[in-house]
Amino acid sequence: MAKAYERIADEIRSSIRAGELRPGDRLPSEAQLAEDHRRSVPTIRDALRVLQDEGLIEKQHGRGTFVRKPRTTVQRTNERHQWEKDRAREPEDERLKTGSTEHDTGLTVDDLVFHASYAEVRADKELAEVFGMPDGTPLIQRAYRTRYAAENAPFTLVTSYLVRAYVEANPDLLDAANEPWPGGTQSQLHSVGIELDRIEERVTARPPSPEEAEELELPPGTSVLLLRKTSYDTDGRAVEMSDVTLPGDRTEMVFVTPLERW
Repeated sequence: MAKAYERIADEIRSSIRAGELRPGDRLPSEAQLAEDHRRSVPTIRDALRVLQDEGLIEKQHGRGTFVRKPRTTVQRTNERHQWEKDRAREPEDERLKTGSTEHDTGLTVDDLVFHASYAEVRADKELAEVFGMPDGTPLIQRAYRTRYAAENAPFTLVTSYLVRAYVEANPDLLDAANEPWPGGTQSQLHSVGIELDRIEERVTARPPSPEEAEELELPPGTSVLLLRKTSYDTDGRAVEMSDVTLPGDRTEMVFVTPLERW
């Protein structure tokens, strides 16, 4: 038999899903809900905690409890890599029209706020192994954050690495001021004569760190997906590696696998 707080949570949940309570609506105070449901305030708090853990409501300090506004969903498919490769050699005015985030969200360039920062780092043992290079090899570390202008949290947390020796022939690839680069990483690599042959992606999941939960504005109990993407060129070299942290409440991973015909 359902407990009192579970029944109250179910009533509020049903009201949200039926549209009786709309995104952004403020819920009655805990005292008012307790009076309405003829239950104690602690029971109401238990019910609200369930809904908050489900991401249906959010508490705003000093303002009250509100129905959470749905965030823009990101649908990430493995087909995006061929899409990006097909664009890598297009004229710049064509590449400027859209990028991978727009591809994944359905938004336009004007809808987005983008930030990039670069730093030169030395490969630790793990990164050296990825690139097949000695420890201490100079790398370009790139951090990316892209968000919908109407929202505060970025879609993903991205840290990308390039081998400096592979890209330094084009000084533009060493300067974050040239971001966002029309056509993305594959177009950047094309500017120094590198063509990608394959991309490997490994996905795991875990609870977020406190810093990740804060930056991504995750509801309590929401996991993050961790994607490690390694790009190999036509000579079999690992030329770029990205660690991407994706929020579990707004990310859909889609894998499409073409099959050879008999």
